[in-house]
Amino acid sequence: MANILAADLYCDIPADTRHRWREYVPGLTVVLLGTLAAGFLSDHYGAPLTLMALLLGLALNFLSTDKRLLPGLGFASRTLLRWGIVLLGMRVTAAQIADLGPVALLCVIAIVALTIGSGVLAARWLKLGTNFGLLAGGSVAICGASAAMALATTLGSRRVNDANLSLVLVGISAMSATAMMLYPVAAHMLGLSDMQAGFLLGASIHDVAQALGAGYAYSVGAGQIAAIVKLSRVALLAPILAIITLFLRDERRERIGVPWFVVGFFGLAGVNSLGLIPSVAAGLSTQAASAFLAAAVTATAIRSPLASLMKTGARPILTILAATIVAFLLSLLAALLAIR
Repeated sequence: MANILAADLYCDIPADTRHRWREYVPGLTVVLLGTLAAGFLSDHYGAPLTLMALLLGLALNFLSTDKRLLPGLGFASRTLLRWGIVLLGMRVTAAQIADLGPVALLCVIAIVALTIGSGVLAARWLKLGTNFGLLAGGSVAICGASAAMALATTLGSRRVNDANLSLVLVGISAMSATAMMLYPVAAHMLGLSDMQAGFLLGASIHDVAQALGAGYAYSVGAGQIAAIVKLSRVALLAPILAIITLFLRDERRERIGVPWFVVGFFGLAGVNSLGLIPSVAAGLSTQAASAFLAAAVTATAIRSPLASLMKTGARPILTILAATIVAFLLSLLAALLAIR
């Protein structure tokens, strides 16, 4: 229970009723089958795993009315998500960030901050609220669907519901795929060097796999730079969650402690930076993180109230688009002026 309350920052998600292990089996079985199907499609057709998990989850949305599945779906969308966030810490090390250099690192931090700010401003202008802006802007700024899931958990379901999250996941997946195809073409047209192109692609494309795919499509050198830049953005996930935790106030409390999964993210990243984790274990942890996050996306899509998705019109997508454009323009400006 303590872990649940620590992760649910504002205590606005009703506490899970205690269930016997058998009651989790039906929902987790559906999630497992959906995630395995998503993995099969991703491996065979080169599509992003989270996108396939999202689409399959939405296709299975009719199952959300079956109460027998709710315990397992809730476990997958909360507990597996939080452990997936912890395991994301295995993707980054302090050495990777240091290799980027101080100027490029400061540019990445500025781009992330301004992209989140643009998401908030766009959401408020479109009357979607600050919380949706944080969710959309943060997802664009950091690491796509993984950041969306982490931010939604941090903000709590009273501030961003499953419908909001599903809209962001759909928009992020579509725009990240589009960016992967168009941004390398733009980099070639502008005659960017490998260093500049790698920075642009790593700093602006939403999803980790697609940022790396675009980088290596440009050149091997650009792919290596894109990987470091993108992982630096991933490393900013935990600080952003901590900042949201510390500065957003709740009506019932003055301040809320840092969620346990944020501490776990930092802890694993620190241990990984010291080289204490064997490469085999690090690889398995990274695969487990992807699997847990895909399972959480599948469960969230199954639970999403699809009727609510149609009520907001194009405004959520416009918010994501605004943040995407800002991220690209800022990354391009930094690549042209600060990266050599």
